[in-house]
Amino acid sequence: MNIVHVITRLIVGGAQENTIITCREQVKRRHKVTLITGPSPGPEGDLMEQAEREEFELILLPDILRPILPLTDMRAYTGLKELLKSLNPDIVHTHSAKAGILGRLAGWNIKDESSRPAVVHTIHGLAFHEYQNPLLSRLYIEIEKFAAKKCDAIISVADTMTRKCLARGIGSPELFNTAYSAVDIENFLKPPSSEQINEFREKYSIGRSSTVAACIARITELKGHEYIIEAADRIAGEHPELIWLLVGNGSLTEKIKGDIEKAGLSDNFRFTGLLDPSEIPLAVHSSDFLVHCSLREGLARVLPQAMLCGKPAVSFDIDGAAEVINDNTGRLIAPMDVEGLTRACTELAESPQLREKLGEEGRQNAVELFSPEKMIESIEKAYRRAGAEV
Repeated sequence: MNIVHVITRLIVGGAQENTIITCREQVKRRHKVTLITGPSPGPEGDLMEQAEREEFELILLPDILRPILPLTDMRAYTGLKELLKSLNPDIVHTHSAKAGILGRLAGWNIKDESSRPAVVHTIHGLAFHEYQNPLLSRLYIEIEKFAAKKCDAIISVADTMTRKCLARGIGSPELFNTAYSAVDIENFLKPPSSEQINEFREKYSIGRSSTVAACIARITELKGHEYIIEAADRIAGEHPELIWLLVGNGSLTEKIKGDIEKAGLSDNFRFTGLLDPSEIPLAVHSSDFLVHCSLREGLARVLPQAMLCGKPAVSFDIDGAAEVINDNTGRLIAPMDVEGLTRACTELAESPQLREKLGEEGRQNAVELFSPEKMIESIEKAYRRAGAEV
């Protein structure tokens, strides 16, 4: 099969890692694979160099940009349509909001209905959410309703994404199926040596006997770092040995650092800045549990990553989190519930035995759900639903 993927940008993020793994696994299955993307500016870092090392073809289309820019978007659509005509794919598989709209329209319209490619879209996260301007949210919903009519199948990274779309009239049930976002399992299952863990901790001035709660997320709006600071403030007096490790970078980094300093918690926090994806397994293994306070996700990849490392996760109960986290693998907290967050983090900080028990259960669950092979099988099911002969 000739498969063309389209994604808005290749920043360091879950949708982007998912797409690269998908392309890589499809190449292994002897498909011809092309990935089209736009530029990836910003403090989040990018995965362009990693993608260039892969065996699929990578094409940069400069007019595919994340902001809504009508003239630029029209050029991107025209350029994408011409590019797809030249590539002549059997399947056009789109990812993320902007590329999802432009890619679906271009794929749907490059040929007549009898000879056009199958068009498939993956929902990694929803463009609309309850924290944005209601008029903007309504606009995104209407755009997604329109775009859903221009594809043959829709893949959700969590069942929750499907339910939210259907509740707002986006698509119909027969369009959807779920493919949990794969993780490079072996990279997380294999524990680093004690020397590597000690070196990592020493690099960030973390004592060997300290308990470490890691938050691995871009430091941007709606990622919930402010709730971690509030919980840390409540816990610090009783558990000064608990270190909060913030892994990532973003537009709010300096603000969050300032808030931590104002709270008098500078000794309790460590910042790694942006880490290469290859360094994330060591960061997780060097920690004792994960804290994830994002208010908006599809299904955060860091949750199964932590589970594969045998680390329990404390997460706000948003979107797909409940599909992987339960009382046997971690703790789910109501969004913005600082008291509940404080209680859960204190419980895990005080009990190595509980952390070990929850971590082992989580590891077994994650291995079953998040392998690349399982994801590709689910994606191929969507391709067949779209009429492709995979």
